[in-house]
Amino acid sequence: MNLSIIVPLYNEEESLPELLKWIRKVVDGMSITYEVVFVDDGSSDQSWRVVQNLKMNNDVVKGIRFRRNYGKSAALFCGFEAVEGDVVITMDADLQDSPDEIPELYRMIVQDGLDVVSGWKKKRYDPLGKTLPSKLFNRTVRMVSGIKLHDFNCGLKAYRKEVVKNIEVYGEMHRYIPLIAKQAGFSKIAEKVVQHQERKYGVSKFGIERTIKGFLDLMSVTFISKFGKRPMHLFGGVGTLMFIIGFCSASYLGLKKLWFVYHHISAQLVTESPYFYIALICMVLGTQLFLTGFLAEMISRNSTDRNVYNISERIS
Repeated sequence: MNLSIIVPLYNEEESLPELLKWIRKVVDGMSITYEVVFVDDGSSDQSWRVVQNLKMNNDVVKGIRFRRNYGKSAALFCGFEAVEGDVVITMDADLQDSPDEIPELYRMIVQDGLDVVSGWKKKRYDPLGKTLPSKLFNRTVRMVSGIKLHDFNCGLKAYRKEVVKNIEVYGEMHRYIPLIAKQAGFSKIAEKVVQHQERKYGVSKFGIERTIKGFLDLMSVTFISKFGKRPMHLFGGVGTLMFIIGFCSASYLGLKKLWFVYHHISAQLVTESPYFYIALICMVLGTQLFLTGFLAEMISRNSTDRNVYNISERIS
């Protein structure tokens, strides 16, 4: 199969028929084999019934339904596991991502040999309260990751099949798929300016809290990418440094006391100095951090945990 299109959705019953019709109009003219995988993230409206009806009249449609709402990352993760196309394109179900972008995204992966192509909504039809935090967020991610993309959170992206089959997306990490792909060894990452549509149906499912979650997730993915397989390097390193500082400080206070005693000079007790307790705390914390790193190293080397999402139905 040439192309797989993944559409994660949550309460988007009004837009699904129009979206599929638009996708078919565009992709049918490309003379390629394709599939459209709708992933219903526990919708409380009639979205799944709409997907079932679409399947009856469209053999390219496939569907996955969660029993409850897990989030967009979970929807993409299960979609990535299910797809069969050599090129995988993800897009939102709210009609704000234009299917007209599909041919060029497909070409950039196939002909230009790219691993990931991320959409850039250069002109957005969102309120200032949404665009301003987004710009700040994207600037921060560019600085931390070194990936020169303008819009990490754009739902319209294209991937080679090898990319989606070799990365794991969980929590709220869908914003950082280009970064995760880079850390997995897929370095050919580019972006394409895409058209942003005004929302036609329903309301946005994301609020200001996603900005806060985004920065927390950035810290998580940065930590996991650097120290996820070697936590001892972080905790052990910091713990050892703190223990050495505390030990040297305590030794200095003890030697200073001995020098005063040897020269018959009156001096306060070591335990009366606040620096003694600071040094003691440093040694205790250093020991705890070192042990934390040691235990984390053992856990990481023996962990075989996988994400499990409760899927209630599938349409193939």
